[in-house]
Amino acid sequence: MASADISTNLKANSTTAPAVACAHCQANVPLGLVAEDDSPSFCCNGCQMAWHLIHQNGLDAYYDMSRTGASPLGNQVDAGPYADFDLPDFLDKFARPLPGGRWSISLALQGIHCVACVWLIEKLPQLLPGVIAATVNWSTATVQLEWSADRVALSQIAKTLVQLGYPSFPLREGEQSRRVVAENRRYLVRMGVAGAAAGNNMLIGLALYLGWFAGMDPAVETLMRYASCLVGLVSMLWPGAVFFRSAWSAVVTRTPHMDLPIALGLGVGSLSGLWNTLAGSGEIYFDSLSVLVFLLLVGRYIQFRQQQRSADAVDMLYRLTPRHARKWINGQLVDTHAELLRHGDVVEVRAGELIPVDGTVLVGDSLVDEALLTGESHPVNKRVGEAVAAGTLNVHASLRIQTTAVGRETRIGQIVQLVERSAAEKPAIVEWANRIGAWFVVVVMVLAVVTVALWAPAGWTHAINQAVALLIVACPCALALATPLALSVALGRAADRKILIKGGDVLQRLQSPHLIWLDKTGTLTQGKMECHEWLGDLRYRVLAAALEQNSAHPVAVALSRLTKDQEKLLPPRESVLNVKQSPLGGISGSVDGLSLAVGNESFIREEIKAAVGAEYLAFAQQVVAKAHSPVFIAVQQRVVAVAGVGDALRSDALNAVQKLQQLGWQVGILSGDHPEVVGNVAKQLGIPPELTRGGVMPEEKVAVLRTSKEAVMVGDGVNDSAALAFASVGIAVHGGSETSLQAAPVYLGRPGLQPILELLEGSRRTLSTIRWSFAASLTYNIIAVGLAMVGWINPLVAAALMPISSITVVLMSIAPGNFRVQPTDHFPSPN
Repeated sequence: MASADISTNLKANSTTAPAVACAHCQANVPLGLVAEDDSPSFCCNGCQMAWHLIHQNGLDAYYDMSRTGASPLGNQVDAGPYADFDLPDFLDKFARPLPGGRWSISLALQGIHCVACVWLIEKLPQLLPGVIAATVNWSTATVQLEWSADRVALSQIAKTLVQLGYPSFPLREGEQSRRVVAENRRYLVRMGVAGAAAGNNMLIGLALYLGWFAGMDPAVETLMRYASCLVGLVSMLWPGAVFFRSAWSAVVTRTPHMDLPIALGLGVGSLSGLWNTLAGSGEIYFDSLSVLVFLLLVGRYIQFRQQQRSADAVDMLYRLTPRHARKWINGQLVDTHAELLRHGDVVEVRAGELIPVDGTVLVGDSLVDEALLTGESHPVNKRVGEAVAAGTLNVHASLRIQTTAVGRETRIGQIVQLVERSAAEKPAIVEWANRIGAWFVVVVMVLAVVTVALWAPAGWTHAINQAVALLIVACPCALALATPLALSVALGRAADRKILIKGGDVLQRLQSPHLIWLDKTGTLTQGKMECHEWLGDLRYRVLAAALEQNSAHPVAVALSRLTKDQEKLLPPRESVLNVKQSPLGGISGSVDGLSLAVGNESFIREEIKAAVGAEYLAFAQQVVAKAHSPVFIAVQQRVVAVAGVGDALRSDALNAVQKLQQLGWQVGILSGDHPEVVGNVAKQLGIPPELTRGGVMPEEKVAVLRTSKEAVMVGDGVNDSAALAFASVGIAVHGGSETSLQAAPVYLGRPGLQPILELLEGSRRTLSTIRWSFAASLTYNIIAVGLAMVGWINPLVAAALMPISSITVVLMSIAPGNFRVQPTDHFPSPN
């Protein structure tokens, strides 16, 4: 579509006028863009294009659906490079070929905010001939596209989405992801069918029970029994078949587990119920069996969800590294997708951009923030010939980099793969129940044979009935439910306290104290640089802030934060001249006619050649002792002030560390920050030197954890991700990076370290609940089996008793004691 076809004549209006809303996004239109006549006004060209595109294709209903406006992005929409969407390499990586020259791809969208957005995007087949289908998933902000490659190019589809206000980028449909989605769908379908069968069978069973007391016509009773049998068999043969298949696999592979006795109980009950239905007498069991199948599938689904980890390597890589790059080709810069880069390609990375590849600096000299990998809050200087890593931030100046690794081959890609492997090594808490199942079925079968032998003199029919009653009443459904139900309740209650736990096995590992490693930056500290001390005239603080406003360095940002009263004293930006940032760690320039320099001691002495008085040197030593960094301010080549800049400890750090130690935990620090800084923090918190590790790389953190049999890791950064996944339990603190949240099985949604203490106490209580549930279930089975063997329980009573143990476990799981913990409950006070 030519821009001339969708342009609107706008006339600048310099007079004062009421605010005019954009015809597309409802934002205020700048006076210079307000239309002179009654024609629509737009805040930007992007909204103008979107409005015309929508109206020309008869989609005006979009504005009736979206009263708050069409696109929240307004003039921030960026068309981006889409030419590479049509490249064969791109399609091979992200799209899927379909028969008949069709293709399918998943695209993530920006700007979806209402139902109208979904409606508009799904009208793409009407906007672009060749687009076959566009299905939006609102919850994930993605669209599944299907198009004919010989009629429309994918790049044209992407550009049209941008014109509508929805920039897009690709998501790889990994085989593993598709399997997880398919398996999740199968679980939900099984639960749906089992739930419907259980509900209908309970109604049929209620009618039969009432009929015994009030009387029921024999024909109606027979009909109800057959209906219960039919619904019950559907439940057994469709959703319940998963237990029988699992039990058969256990027999074939000679690895017995809990599904074996469950299948035995369900199978015996179903066959007995079918026989009694055909015979026209006796208990049919199907109401109880249908409910048990539903409850067991709910527990199985909870286990399935707990075992899934959202740390998909490719998705995480997308979030950590930029999707696009600028590649030098024949002396020209060409926009391309980062994953299409190859070894030896040369890319350009400008100041303020993330580096897309691992590589070597060919041209340029800049500061690079490597906190992603090291956790170190200070950027480091990178010169020609030095290595840079994907995902790190270029702070200062443009760099030309020769690629050495891309995607999964990069250092951050290797860390992500380590996260993936570590998560797969986690054992499940249900293994204990599976070990019980290994001998449970043998014991029950032996007791059933003994029961037949004991009652054989009274007749084979009676002996078989007693054995059936024993097998039904001994079905270990409660044992299979005890763990997942207690854990699901505990996870829900933890979530109420904003402690998000991905797997119940976490609670098992936290029940007894051992070793816990804490990262420094963002965990023990606030994760934000601040100016904490100052020696010198405060007017120099204002001058330093004026100079540092031109830098994105964390120290500069800390110094540029002023109080409202101080902000009033800031000189105008026009008075800040000749600003120059040095790789040595400082910045210089002229402010209000004064020659000013701000930086570390090396920069002040070697580059500025400024004199440093003894008073300032002594104060700098005091700053270092407090685990902060001294920053010198020089005016006219003479130091006039020193600032103590650092990342302050959290207010509850000391109290939390002391409480952890009193609860029996060994507490250590494992950080990528400078060892001297880490050591000073450890001294303040009372952490022994042998448990204090500074300057540790991500791979080295994993090596440290490997030497500990069991260790908990608490962190917040990408550099902690591998350690969080490898640790016995990884805990990501509030405000952490997205990758650390995906790698760690626990996320603390509240700031501070107090939630860690609540997690530990809640874990202890949950494991206590599970043990009591197991004890109650085993006690029930022992008593019920004994009563069945001596003849006090017949098949009718067995059918009534069968759900009782399961109901008991449910009641114990929802009891107040399961992960119900107050913020200060059972925590010893520090000495």
